[in-house]
Amino acid sequence: MCASGHRFDAARQGYVNFLTGRGTRFVPDTAEMVAARERFLGAGYYAPIAQAVADAAAPALSGPGGPTDDGAGARRALSPAVLDAGAGTGYYLGAVLARSPGASAVALDLSRHALARAAKLPRTAAVVWDLWRDLPLPDRSVDVVLDVFAPRNLREYARVLRPRGVLCIVTPRPEHLAGLRDLLPMLDVPAGKAEGVARAAEQDFEAGYRRAIEFPLVLDRDAAADLALMGPAGHHTERAVLLAKLPAGPLETEGAVELSVLRRR
Repeated sequence: MCASGHRFDAARQGYVNFLTGRGTRFVPDTAEMVAARERFLGAGYYAPIAQAVADAAAPALSGPGGPTDDGAGARRALSPAVLDAGAGTGYYLGAVLARSPGASAVALDLSRHALARAAKLPRTAAVVWDLWRDLPLPDRSVDVVLDVFAPRNLREYARVLRPRGVLCIVTPRPEHLAGLRDLLPMLDVPAGKAEGVARAAEQDFEAGYRRAIEFPLVLDRDAAADLALMGPAGHHTERAVLLAKLPAGPLETEGAVELSVLRRR
């Protein structure tokens, strides 16, 4: 029960749903979309992204977190903590926690199907939440925020990060998966997404570094269908329709994303 008297029951899958009252106008990922994501990510296709995120987060999660003010003027050190905003199944968060075993985590996502997977990660509280609402964390409570292909509530990220805390954002580059876009219903990627993030964040964050992550992808038809289904196309496209669009044999494309590492002012 929270200070306002609300009660929140944990699902047997381990997550907690905080979306009481008006809920959200956004549509969460379905069980089928989450299963496609788990298959695709579990096959290791996006491992270069997960490794880069874990490397970026590790320095801020080494040793004790904080220090922070306890509200009475005293300073105390807290254990390092990470928030994964739009965690999905927890794939990237899992890489971060494996690299930083002393850290604890909060995984937020709109999909209860995804969080049933994320809740299995060690030292992780999985919470159903709309990222566009005020985040259900105290001020200055985490050392790292992860945002991988997710909506970016930058002002709330700044609020929950401790001073000098780190924000790791992954955005696609225009060439990301370009070899599949003529075949599958996938969104185009406009140029300058990382630059737009930097401009939007400059009030609360200072630039750390940006890193381009590029890697070849060779996919069979099932993996290519999973890749499309785990994104927005999964809300309105059936697997059989996607498979019918794909030729026989392996499909070659490129993963191309930008990792932006920002530090809380």
